Amino acid sequence: MSSNIPCRFKNKKSVLIKKRTIIEYAGNRSNRIYYVVKGLLRSYHLDDKGKIHTFMFAPEDWIVGDVESIAMGNQNSLYIDCLEDSEVIVSQEFQQDNNITILEEKNKKLLRRVGTLQQRVIMLMSYTARERYEFFLKTYPTLPNRVSQKMIASYLGITPEALSKIRREMVFAS
Repeated sequence: MSSNIPCRFKNKKSVLIKKRTIIEYAGNRSNRIYYVVKGLLRSYHLDDKGKIHTFMFAPEDWIVGDVESIAMGNQNSLYIDCLEDSEVIVSQEFQQDNNITILEEKNKKLLRRVGTLQQRVIMLMSYTARERYEFFLKTYPTLPNRVSQKMIASYLGITPEALSKIRREMVFAS
């Protein structure tokens, strides 16, 4: 296990999960948080027409879970799957911690996630597709080589063809 694992997860056992495994299903209830030691997870929503909408990616040192299910006890609205063989630490202990160091580490990870999602929502409302792609590249610099163009397009809310056009324009602009 990596030595940079936050204190909150240090005494937990990691679990190896194979690529293409769905670890959370929409409609279930869950209080699990997944800390990614190695690999890549994705959370997504599947709409009534069967279209996948990528909500977020969780590469190394990120956490992922269905916040609405955890915080309010609602059914999951998201699926979570493994895009690569992954080593994760599963935590079902999402209560208040008395240890200030653990609480600070947990809050820092959650705030990073919330901040990224807040910026993404703002961008989906008012930024161009190219600006959203540039934000994606800044947020997840290693992912363009690890996930398909279709998944990136889903995250950006555009078609794979539109993403190809943006990528071509960026190559010719540089």
